[in-house]
Amino acid sequence: MCTGLPRTACPLRLFALCILLSHAAAYFGLTGREPLVFLPGPFANEPPNGKAHLKQCEQMTLTRRQKRLCRREPGLAETLRESVRLSLLECRYQFRNERWNCSMDGRGSLLKRGFKETAFLLAVSSAALSHALAKACSSGRMERCTCDDSPGLQHREAWQWGVCGDNLKYSTKFLKKFLGQRRVSKDLRAQIDAHNINVGIRAVKSGLKTTCKCHGVSGSCAVRTCWKQLSPFQDTGHLLKYRYDTAIRVHSVTNSATGETELASPRRHSNTGPRLRPTELVFLEESPSFCRPSRYSPGTAGRPCSKDTSCSSLCCGRGYNTALRLTTLSCHCQVRWCCHVECQTCLREEEVYTCKKH
Repeated sequence: MCTGLPRTACPLRLFALCILLSHAAAYFGLTGREPLVFLPGPFANEPPNGKAHLKQCEQMTLTRRQKRLCRREPGLAETLRESVRLSLLECRYQFRNERWNCSMDGRGSLLKRGFKETAFLLAVSSAALSHALAKACSSGRMERCTCDDSPGLQHREAWQWGVCGDNLKYSTKFLKKFLGQRRVSKDLRAQIDAHNINVGIRAVKSGLKTTCKCHGVSGSCAVRTCWKQLSPFQDTGHLLKYRYDTAIRVHSVTNSATGETELASPRRHSNTGPRLRPTELVFLEESPSFCRPSRYSPGTAGRPCSKDTSCSSLCCGRGYNTALRLTTLSCHCQVRWCCHVECQTCLREEEVYTCKKH
Protein backbone atom coordinates (compact mmCIF):
# COMPACT_ATOMS: atom_id res chain seq x y z
CA MET A 1 0.00 0.00 0.00
CA CYS A 2 2.91 2.33 0.63
CA THR A 3 5.26 1.29 -2.15
CA GLY A 4 7.21 4.27 -3.47
CA LEU A 5 5.94 6.64 -0.78
CA PRO A 6 8.19 8.71 1.46
CA ARG A 7 8.33 7.64 5.08
CA THR A 8 6.29 10.66 6.14
CA ALA A 9 3.45 10.03 3.69
CA CYS A 10 3.04 6.32 4.38
CA PRO A 11 2.38 6.38 8.14
CA LEU A 12 0.01 9.34 7.86
CA ARG A 13 -1.98 7.77 5.00
CA LEU A 14 -2.38 4.68 7.09
CA PHE A 15 -2.94 6.73 10.22
CA ALA A 16 -5.84 8.43 8.43
CA LEU A 17 -7.19 4.99 7.53
CA CYS A 18 -7.07 3.78 11.10
CA ILE A 19 -8.66 6.81 12.72
CA LEU A 20 -11.74 6.39 10.58
CA LEU A 21 -11.96 2.62 10.87
CA SER A 22 -11.98 3.05 14.62
CA HIS A 23 -14.83 3.94 16.94
CA ALA A 24 -14.41 7.36 18.51
CA ALA A 25 -11.27 7.25 20.64
CA ALA A 26 -11.77 3.55 21.43
CA TYR A 27 -9.23 2.13 18.99
CA PHE A 28 -5.91 3.30 17.69
CA GLY A 29 -3.65 2.10 14.89
CA LEU A 30 -0.92 3.87 12.97
CA THR A 31 0.31 1.47 10.32
CA GLY A 32 -2.94 -0.32 9.49
CA ARG A 33 -1.12 -3.57 8.67
CA GLU A 34 -2.66 -5.45 11.62
CA PRO A 35 -6.11 -5.57 13.27
CA LEU A 36 -6.84 -2.50 15.34
CA VAL A 37 -6.09 -2.91 19.02
CA PHE A 38 -8.45 -1.93 21.81
CA LEU A 39 -7.05 0.56 24.29
CA PRO A 40 -9.15 0.59 27.47
CA GLY A 41 -10.08 3.71 29.33
CA PRO A 42 -10.86 7.32 28.34
CA PHE A 43 -8.30 9.92 27.47
CA ALA A 44 -6.61 11.10 30.67
CA ASN A 45 -5.83 14.72 31.43
CA GLU A 46 -3.16 13.74 33.91
CA PRO A 47 0.28 12.38 32.97
CA PRO A 48 0.44 8.56 33.15
CA ASN A 49 1.94 7.05 36.29
CA GLY A 50 4.44 4.22 36.56
CA LYS A 51 4.82 2.02 33.53
CA ALA A 52 1.23 1.99 32.30
CA HIS A 53 2.27 3.77 29.12
CA LEU A 54 4.63 0.94 28.18
CA LYS A 55 1.69 -1.43 27.77
CA GLN A 56 -0.15 1.13 25.65
CA CYS A 57 2.88 1.57 23.41
CA GLU A 58 3.10 -2.18 22.87
CA GLN A 59 -0.60 -2.41 22.02
CA MET A 60 -0.24 0.14 19.22
CA THR A 61 0.76 -0.94 15.74
CA LEU A 62 3.91 1.17 15.52
CA THR A 63 7.25 0.68 13.84
CA ARG A 64 10.14 -0.42 16.02
CA ARG A 65 11.58 3.11 16.05
CA GLN A 66 8.21 4.65 16.89
CA LYS A 67 7.67 2.23 19.77
CA ARG A 68 11.07 3.19 21.13
CA LEU A 69 10.08 6.86 21.06
CA CYS A 70 6.74 6.00 22.64
CA ARG A 71 8.38 4.15 25.52
CA ARG A 72 10.79 7.03 26.17
CA GLU A 73 7.95 9.58 26.36
CA PRO A 74 5.27 8.53 28.91
CA GLY A 75 2.67 10.99 27.61
CA LEU A 76 2.95 10.10 23.93
CA ALA A 77 0.56 7.14 23.88
CA GLU A 78 -2.32 9.19 25.27
CA THR A 79 -1.45 12.06 22.94
CA LEU A 80 -1.65 9.78 19.92
CA ARG A 81 -5.07 8.61 21.06
CA GLU A 82 -6.21 12.19 21.49
CA SER A 83 -5.12 13.00 17.94
CA VAL A 84 -7.24 10.08 16.73
CA ARG A 85 -10.27 11.48 18.54
CA LEU A 86 -9.73 14.97 17.14
CA SER A 87 -9.33 13.73 13.58
CA LEU A 88 -12.35 11.47 13.59
CA LEU A 89 -14.79 13.86 15.24
CA GLU A 90 -13.74 16.84 13.12
CA CYS A 91 -13.90 14.89 9.87
CA ARG A 92 -17.39 13.63 10.67
CA TYR A 93 -18.54 17.11 11.66
CA GLN A 94 -17.22 18.87 8.57
CA PHE A 95 -18.77 16.30 6.19
CA ARG A 96 -22.02 15.69 8.07
CA ASN A 97 -24.10 17.16 5.20
CA GLU A 98 -22.00 15.81 2.32
CA ARG A 99 -22.52 12.66 0.25
CA TRP A 100 -19.26 11.34 1.61
CA ASN A 101 -19.72 11.78 5.35
CA CYS A 102 -16.43 10.37 6.60
CA SER A 103 -18.01 6.96 7.11
CA MET A 104 -15.89 3.98 8.11
CA ASP A 105 -16.97 1.80 5.19
CA GLY A 106 -14.65 1.76 2.20
CA ARG A 107 -11.81 3.62 3.91
CA GLY A 108 -9.08 1.25 2.72
CA SER A 109 -10.07 1.53 -0.94
CA LEU A 110 -10.45 5.29 -0.70
CA LEU A 111 -6.95 5.84 0.65
CA LYS A 112 -5.43 3.95 -2.27
CA ARG A 113 -6.76 6.57 -4.66
CA GLY A 114 -5.82 10.21 -5.23
CA PHE A 115 -9.23 11.76 -4.49
CA LYS A 116 -10.00 15.06 -2.75
CA GLU A 117 -11.26 13.02 0.20
CA THR A 118 -7.88 11.32 0.50
CA ALA A 119 -6.22 14.74 0.55
CA PHE A 120 -8.48 15.88 3.39
CA LEU A 121 -7.80 12.75 5.44
CA LEU A 122 -4.06 13.28 5.18
CA ALA A 123 -4.33 16.94 6.11
CA VAL A 124 -6.69 16.50 9.05
CA SER A 125 -4.59 13.59 10.38
CA SER A 126 -1.34 15.55 10.38
CA ALA A 127 -3.11 18.62 11.76
CA ALA A 128 -4.63 16.67 14.65
CA LEU A 129 -1.31 15.05 15.52
CA SER A 130 0.48 18.41 15.48
CA HIS A 131 -2.27 20.07 17.54
CA ALA A 132 -2.44 17.28 20.12
CA LEU A 133 1.34 17.23 20.62
CA ALA A 134 1.47 21.00 21.17
CA LYS A 135 -1.41 20.86 23.68
CA ALA A 136 0.17 17.93 25.51
CA CYS A 137 3.35 19.95 26.01
CA SER A 138 1.56 22.99 27.44
CA SER A 139 -0.65 20.91 29.74
CA GLY A 140 2.28 19.02 31.22
CA ARG A 141 1.26 15.58 29.93
CA MET A 142 4.60 15.02 28.21
CA GLU A 143 7.82 15.01 30.21
CA ARG A 144 10.29 15.97 27.48
CA CYS A 145 8.65 19.26 26.55
CA THR A 146 7.03 22.15 28.40
CA CYS A 147 5.58 25.48 27.31
CA ASP A 148 6.58 27.34 24.20
CA ASP A 149 9.92 29.13 24.42
CA SER A 150 8.53 32.66 24.55
CA PRO A 151 11.07 35.10 26.07
CA GLY A 152 10.79 35.54 29.82
CA LEU A 153 8.27 32.75 30.36
CA GLN A 154 9.07 30.49 33.31
CA HIS A 155 7.58 27.11 32.40
CA ARG A 156 6.54 25.65 35.75
CA GLU A 157 5.35 29.03 37.06
CA ALA A 158 3.40 29.46 33.86
CA TRP A 159 1.45 26.28 34.56
CA GLN A 160 0.58 27.63 38.02
CA TRP A 161 -0.62 30.91 36.55
CA GLY A 162 -2.40 29.19 33.66
CA VAL A 163 -0.50 31.05 30.93
CA CYS A 164 1.52 28.21 29.46
CA GLY A 165 1.94 28.61 25.70
CA ASP A 166 1.16 25.78 23.27
CA ASN A 167 4.50 24.44 22.09
CA LEU A 168 3.95 24.14 18.33
CA LYS A 169 7.68 24.46 17.66
CA TYR A 170 8.44 21.28 19.60
CA SER A 171 5.34 19.59 18.16
CA THR A 172 6.45 20.12 14.56
CA LYS A 173 10.01 19.01 15.30
CA PHE A 174 8.88 15.87 17.13
CA LEU A 175 6.31 15.06 14.44
CA LYS A 176 9.01 14.94 11.76
CA LYS A 177 11.14 12.74 13.99
CA PHE A 178 8.28 10.40 14.84
CA LEU A 179 7.20 9.98 11.23
CA GLY A 180 10.77 9.74 9.94
CA GLN A 181 10.47 12.54 7.41
CA ARG A 182 12.85 12.28 4.51
CA ARG A 183 13.29 13.91 1.11
CA VAL A 184 10.19 13.56 -1.04
CA SER A 185 10.20 10.84 -3.69
CA LYS A 186 9.99 11.60 -7.40
CA ASP A 187 6.77 9.59 -7.50
CA LEU A 188 3.80 11.87 -8.25
CA ARG A 189 1.46 10.32 -5.70
CA ALA A 190 4.16 10.49 -3.03
CA GLN A 191 4.65 14.21 -3.69
CA ILE A 192 0.89 14.84 -3.50
CA ASP A 193 0.58 13.02 -0.18
CA ALA A 194 3.56 14.84 1.31
CA HIS A 195 2.16 18.17 0.11
CA ASN A 196 -1.25 17.53 1.72
CA ILE A 197 0.36 16.41 4.98
CA ASN A 198 2.19 19.73 5.16
CA VAL A 199 -1.05 21.60 4.40
CA GLY A 200 -2.48 20.16 7.60
CA ILE A 201 0.53 21.22 9.65
CA ARG A 202 0.43 24.73 8.16
CA ALA A 203 -3.28 24.99 8.97
CA VAL A 204 -2.50 24.43 12.66
CA LYS A 205 0.35 26.92 12.52
CA SER A 206 -1.90 29.60 11.01
CA GLY A 207 -4.09 29.37 14.10
CA LEU A 208 -1.25 30.10 16.52
CA LYS A 209 -2.00 33.45 18.16
CA THR A 210 -0.29 35.57 20.79
CA THR A 211 -2.46 36.00 23.90
CA CYS A 212 -1.55 38.55 26.58
CA LYS A 213 -2.58 39.16 30.18
CA CYS A 214 -2.11 42.45 32.04
CA HIS A 215 -0.89 42.75 35.63
CA GLY A 216 -0.97 45.88 37.74
CA VAL A 217 -2.89 47.97 40.25
CA SER A 218 -6.58 48.45 39.42
CA GLY A 219 -6.21 46.56 36.16
CA SER A 220 -3.43 48.71 34.78
CA CYS A 221 -1.12 47.09 32.29
CA ALA A 222 2.12 47.90 34.06
CA VAL A 223 3.32 44.36 33.41
CA ARG A 224 2.12 42.19 30.57
CA THR A 225 2.57 38.43 30.20
CA CYS A 226 2.19 36.98 26.72
CA TRP A 227 2.11 33.41 25.45
CA LYS A 228 1.33 31.44 22.31
CA GLN A 229 -2.05 29.76 22.06
CA LEU A 230 -3.55 27.53 19.37
CA SER A 231 -7.03 28.11 18.03
CA PRO A 232 -9.66 25.44 18.80
CA PHE A 233 -9.21 22.47 16.50
CA GLN A 234 -12.64 23.09 15.01
CA ASP A 235 -11.24 26.30 13.50
CA THR A 236 -8.52 24.22 11.84
CA GLY A 237 -11.21 21.82 10.62
CA HIS A 238 -13.18 24.68 9.04
CA LEU A 239 -10.06 25.90 7.26
CA LEU A 240 -9.21 22.44 5.94
CA LYS A 241 -12.81 21.97 4.75
CA TYR A 242 -12.46 25.23 2.81
CA ARG A 243 -9.20 23.92 1.34
CA TYR A 244 -11.07 20.74 0.37
CA ASP A 245 -13.82 22.73 -1.37
CA THR A 246 -11.21 24.70 -3.33
CA ALA A 247 -8.76 21.82 -3.88
CA ILE A 248 -6.81 21.78 -7.14
CA ARG A 249 -6.27 18.86 -9.48
CA VAL A 250 -2.60 18.53 -10.38
CA HIS A 251 -0.20 16.72 -12.70
CA SER A 252 3.57 16.48 -12.86
CA VAL A 253 5.94 18.62 -14.92
CA THR A 254 9.71 18.64 -15.27
CA ASN A 255 11.45 21.84 -14.25
CA SER A 256 13.63 22.76 -17.24
CA ALA A 257 16.12 24.54 -15.00
CA THR A 258 16.65 21.87 -12.35
CA GLY A 259 15.43 18.74 -14.12
CA GLU A 260 13.33 17.82 -11.09
CA THR A 261 9.70 16.69 -11.18
CA GLU A 262 7.25 19.19 -9.70
CA LEU A 263 3.53 19.40 -9.08
CA ALA A 264 1.59 21.69 -11.39
CA SER A 265 -2.04 22.64 -11.90
CA PRO A 266 -3.85 23.26 -15.21
CA ARG A 267 -3.66 27.00 -14.54
CA ARG A 268 0.12 26.80 -14.86
CA HIS A 269 1.03 26.70 -18.54
CA SER A 270 4.78 27.18 -18.22
CA ASN A 271 7.62 27.04 -15.75
CA THR A 272 7.16 30.76 -15.20
CA GLY A 273 3.44 30.47 -14.38
CA PRO A 274 1.94 30.58 -10.89
CA ARG A 275 3.13 27.80 -8.61
CA LEU A 276 0.97 25.82 -6.24
CA ARG A 277 0.61 27.50 -2.89
CA PRO A 278 1.79 25.42 0.09
CA THR A 279 -1.61 25.98 1.73
CA GLU A 280 -3.67 24.46 -1.11
CA LEU A 281 -4.95 20.89 -0.99
CA VAL A 282 -4.28 18.99 -4.20
CA PHE A 283 -5.63 15.80 -5.73
CA LEU A 284 -4.86 13.53 -8.66
CA GLU A 285 -8.21 12.18 -9.87
CA GLU A 286 -11.89 13.10 -9.72
CA SER A 287 -13.94 11.59 -6.92
CA PRO A 288 -16.88 9.23 -7.46
CA SER A 289 -20.38 10.53 -6.75
CA PHE A 290 -20.73 8.55 -3.48
CA CYS A 291 -24.46 8.28 -4.28
CA ARG A 292 -24.64 4.48 -4.51
CA PRO A 293 -22.94 1.83 -2.39
CA SER A 294 -19.44 1.10 -3.65
CA ARG A 295 -16.04 0.06 -2.37
CA TYR A 296 -15.49 3.71 -1.38
CA SER A 297 -18.67 4.45 0.61
CA PRO A 298 -22.04 2.96 1.63
CA GLY A 299 -23.95 5.51 -0.47
CA THR A 300 -26.58 7.98 0.75
CA ALA A 301 -29.70 5.81 0.97
CA GLY A 302 -31.35 6.24 4.37
CA ARG A 303 -29.30 9.32 5.27
CA PRO A 304 -31.25 12.05 7.10
CA CYS A 305 -31.37 15.38 5.30
CA SER A 306 -32.82 18.87 5.52
CA LYS A 307 -35.77 19.43 3.18
CA ASP A 308 -34.79 23.01 2.36
CA THR A 309 -31.00 22.76 2.21
CA SER A 310 -29.47 19.32 1.68
CA CYS A 311 -32.05 16.75 0.47
CA SER A 312 -31.75 17.76 -3.17
CA SER A 313 -27.98 17.17 -3.32
CA LEU A 314 -27.64 14.44 -0.72
CA CYS A 315 -30.33 12.19 -2.20
CA CYS A 316 -28.83 12.38 -5.71
CA GLY A 317 -32.18 13.00 -7.40
CA ARG A 318 -33.83 9.88 -5.94
CA GLY A 319 -36.13 11.88 -3.68
CA TYR A 320 -36.71 11.49 0.03
CA ASN A 321 -39.11 9.86 2.45
CA THR A 322 -41.06 11.88 5.02
CA ALA A 323 -41.94 10.51 8.45
CA LEU A 324 -43.34 11.94 11.66
CA ARG A 325 -41.44 11.63 14.91
CA LEU A 326 -42.36 12.57 18.47
CA THR A 327 -39.66 14.38 20.41
CA THR A 328 -39.57 15.62 24.00
CA LEU A 329 -38.48 19.09 25.04
CA SER A 330 -38.57 21.33 28.09
CA CYS A 331 -41.40 23.85 28.12
CA HIS A 332 -43.34 26.25 30.37
CA CYS A 333 -40.21 26.97 32.39
CA GLN A 334 -40.42 29.17 35.48
CA VAL A 335 -37.72 30.60 37.73
CA ARG A 336 -38.22 29.76 41.41
CA TRP A 337 -36.61 31.64 44.27
CA CYS A 338 -33.70 31.46 44.32
CA CYS A 339 -31.80 30.34 41.28
CA HIS A 340 -33.89 27.30 40.47
CA VAL A 341 -35.71 26.68 37.19
CA GLU A 342 -38.66 24.31 36.93
CA CYS A 343 -39.82 23.05 33.55
CA GLN A 344 -42.51 20.74 32.22
CA THR A 345 -41.86 18.08 29.59
CA CYS A 346 -43.76 18.52 26.35
CA LEU A 347 -44.13 16.34 23.26
CA ARG A 348 -43.65 17.81 19.81
CA GLU A 349 -44.36 16.21 16.46
CA GLU A 350 -41.79 16.92 13.77
CA GLU A 351 -41.13 15.78 10.21
CA VAL A 352 -38.00 13.75 9.46
CA TYR A 353 -36.59 13.36 5.95
CA THR A 354 -34.41 10.50 4.72
CA CYS A 355 -33.02 9.75 1.27
CA LYS A 356 -34.80 7.08 -0.76
CA LYS A 357 -32.99 3.95 -1.85
CA HIS A 358 -34.33 3.97 -5.40
